[in-house]
Amino acid sequence: MSERRQVIIKVFRKYGHSLGPESLEFLEELLDRHEIADEDVEFSIEWLAKEYNKQDDAQMKVSLDILHRVYEAFQNGEGEDGEEHALLDPDSHFFIIDAFDMPLWNWSTERSTFERASGPLTSSGSAESRVMAMRNRLNVIKQCVLRNDHFSPSTLPSKDRENLLTLRSTKHLLGRAGERFLLFGMLTHSKEGKLCLEDQDGFVELDFSQLDVPSEGLFTEGCLALIEGDYTEDATLLVIAIGHPPCENRESARSIFGHIDFLGKGATTLLEDKQFATRVQVELADLRFFVLSDVWLDRPETLLGLRKLFDNCVENSFIPKAIILCGNFTSTGIPQGNGREVRRYQEHFEALADLIASYPLITRTTHFVMVPGPLDVTLNSVLPRRPILPSFVSRLRSRVPNVHFATNPCRIKFFEQEVVVFREDLMSRMLRNLVGVKPDVKNDDLKRYLVQTILDQSHLMPLTTSIQPTLAEYDHALRLYPLPTAVVLADRYDRYQMTYEGCHVFNPGRFVGNSFTFSAYAPAKRESEECVLDLALEDD
Repeated sequence: MSERRQVIIKVFRKYGHSLGPESLEFLEELLDRHEIADEDVEFSIEWLAKEYNKQDDAQMKVSLDILHRVYEAFQNGEGEDGEEHALLDPDSHFFIIDAFDMPLWNWSTERSTFERASGPLTSSGSAESRVMAMRNRLNVIKQCVLRNDHFSPSTLPSKDRENLLTLRSTKHLLGRAGERFLLFGMLTHSKEGKLCLEDQDGFVELDFSQLDVPSEGLFTEGCLALIEGDYTEDATLLVIAIGHPPCENRESARSIFGHIDFLGKGATTLLEDKQFATRVQVELADLRFFVLSDVWLDRPETLLGLRKLFDNCVENSFIPKAIILCGNFTSTGIPQGNGREVRRYQEHFEALADLIASYPLITRTTHFVMVPGPLDVTLNSVLPRRPILPSFVSRLRSRVPNVHFATNPCRIKFFEQEVVVFREDLMSRMLRNLVGVKPDVKNDDLKRYLVQTILDQSHLMPLTTSIQPTLAEYDHALRLYPLPTAVVLADRYDRYQMTYEGCHVFNPGRFVGNSFTFSAYAPAKRESEECVLDLALEDD
């Protein structure tokens, strides 16, 4: 079978369609007629498959008549050609997606794909939903591991293939002391307080006495790990190597599950993503999202810093498309039952509303996204967190038309990009819960380890629910699969930015003190840059 024919079959199969010999020959003839280069075959067939899928009478087995109709419509200039000349409208492609609005997709081991959960989701959850949340964490990563080149060797016999370790389950350990195994599961503590690896079939106690240095990353209770070791007579696994599962980049995941609408805003194809990405780079090269964290409204200097930021934007005629303000919005928190502090908390948001409204151009054109922090007043304290209570932000709603009170975490869908915003003191939380052999690394390495861990785990909070409770039926809102375009890890830790497996991750720093630090994210470049406002120098 030719490579072109394999590509055609693969693309249509992704959309749930099978091709008969006549349809296959017709598609191959089209490629030859238009002299489509080999590297552009998938791009072209993707468009045809998508247009075929849009037809009301499209069948699972591809109809040659419908294919002819799709091709003729393309020849007559219908479809997307008319849109090519229209300028991109950023506002019509800017969506804030709350954690509680995202549809739940469970992994089906029987069908080897995602299935949408039926029925409404609840905050209370159930015993079954808590089990399903943990299974989803395990299975979503496991299917990536099994698809990775290192774990799916060639079917041709070879010496290398004979020496490869196969991924095993804990049930395979029974009666096989002295043998070496490669296991995948979650790091947990047993009732006796001993560190174990747990999978769907059982658990095994781990012995780290022979392991000097773990691989890169942070290993916490609740994270999923690949562990190689020797099974002993004492029913323990003597660990010789431990590592995080391999990370699957966004393009690879989207090529398989691109038809699934994970965000609830409509699925897009890889072809559409590529077209949008190209046009955003050209037409929206100067567009920016400003990201600020720890915006302490109870400190007068914070409002001075915001005023200076707005002044600079107006003076330089550089208005950001979005300003994302992450909590905490107070430096001390609100003592329970303290009516005076509650009133002050509301007054601080009213002062912010008046400040923003004093800049009409920014008020009209900029989207403000408010993400609560750990100390802010919301309906719940577990993850994901609800937005700031409406009673505190009524003036903001009335005076700022484009304000969005988001959950923590939340997501921004902008054309083909997905940006995750998460406000949590994640570095300290992860370091407090390290298990096994702890890494001896410096500050810069810690930042890299944190980013690698979060993306390898495909989850914003890879800890057990006993350490960080989550709403079981909304645990998918913390999932990072497929990998987003960018992740904002707003943290009180030092600022950083780096790109890992094509995903740009950054901590914007803290908007406190006299030197106000924040980040500007450029969708056209898919990168962020550090920005600093120094009020001390301005006052001089």
